[in-house]
Amino acid sequence: MSAGTDLQEPLRLFHTSEHACGYWPDRQARDLVFDPGDPRLARSYAMALQWGFRRSGNLIYRPHCRACQACVAVRIPVADFAPNRSQRRCLDRNTDLDARVLPATRSDEHFALYQRYLSARHPNGGMDGHGEAEFDQFLVSTWAESRFIEIREHRDHDQGPLLAVAVTDVVDDGLSAVYTFYDPDATERGLGTFAILQQIAWARREGRRHLYLGYWIDGHDKMAYKRRYRPLETFDGQRWRLDPPPASI
Repeated sequence: MSAGTDLQEPLRLFHTSEHACGYWPDRQARDLVFDPGDPRLARSYAMALQWGFRRSGNLIYRPHCRACQACVAVRIPVADFAPNRSQRRCLDRNTDLDARVLPATRSDEHFALYQRYLSARHPNGGMDGHGEAEFDQFLVSTWAESRFIEIREHRDHDQGPLLAVAVTDVVDDGLSAVYTFYDPDATERGLGTFAILQQIAWARREGRRHLYLGYWIDGHDKMAYKRRYRPLETFDGQRWRLDPPPASI
């Protein structure tokens, strides 16, 4: 695959071997992966997102399964985004929160919240056993321009408790939402929604065109939320298309 005139040699892509699907337990999956040893990954990343790829740790990958095409890359054109009624209620419900963009450096506080989140959201799923090394391997990259959005309760004279962290990558044309973890005891706040709305606001402030949300999977309950952000664009393997809104939004 040629990457354009700024990259003199074509980028190499590899297929992984088949492995258990992280979304459908009865299916096997495999990925298309950029050469992890290529020193041009940082320069190639924005282009890879435009091709429907994603980052996990230092890997740039895209699902490429033999008998399944359920994973669809989606992104929000932030200049045209308008929150729906539910998203406006989420903003109103969380006016007591502060969101700050910080370097993507793990702290003890971040890791403790991450462990609590995984234990509540993914019990016995493998991720709940993640240690500090797995945190870094999954969320932090040695070459990506990554940031943590810290979401805390507002306090006038001291730092309020940490409620959520949205791991976000910065590229020329947009932001990529890598992963969000939050306080499992504060589900009534809708912190996942609030984090995406903060990422949209950040992208809009800086004049970036898109917020990449990773993959939407039709029929998968945990991925349904992504189609609630309108307008939404989906990648069909060749080009991005405006996604028609679902019947109920």
